[in-house]
Amino acid sequence: MSSSPLVVDVDGIARCPWGASTPDYVAYHDHEWGRPVTGDDRLFERLTLEAFQSGLSWLTILRKRESFRSAFARFSIEAVAGFGPADVDRLMADAGIVRNRAKITAALTNARAARDLPEGLSRLAWSFAPPRRRSAPKALADIPAVTAESTALAKALKKRGFAFIGPTTAYALMQATGMVDDHLAGCVASGSG
Repeated sequence: MSSSPLVVDVDGIARCPWGASTPDYVAYHDHEWGRPVTGDDRLFERLTLEAFQSGLSWLTILRKRESFRSAFARFSIEAVAGFGPADVDRLMADAGIVRNRAKITAALTNARAARDLPEGLSRLAWSFAPPRRRSAPKALADIPAVTAESTALAKALKKRGFAFIGPTTAYALMQATGMVDDHLAGCVASGSG
């Protein structure tokens, strides 16, 4: 009997437990989460979605992602930075996304802050990635919610005018975009899998 926290799914593949719970999670876990994401607009999308997820299930956000993409101009920083009060009203009326005025306003604020970064969002965010990979976690309890790097990233973003970003959201961004690899040891998607 194995004491591994991995789940061997019906397809015979070992995954992190959350990554085998629904077909949506299987696809996200196997092909996106923990894979390197670069490019300012792509990082802006992930940052925005992580902020919208705060207090909600990631599955809710994942299932609404295409609606978010449509509502937020495919997460073009330049386009979203130009959104105004009428766009906020439009977004608040859009049942396809999470209608939270504070999060919507933060997305617009963050687009403007990202547009104004001389080095770009991707370069800034990736500058806080840990310099070397730590050992793959053996259990979910081994995965931190906050690290020194995520705290520093959140602080740097706030200093540059970003909103709705704290160390926990920054760490979730780092996980989702491959700045850290928190797939469990032996998982099909882990660097050690």
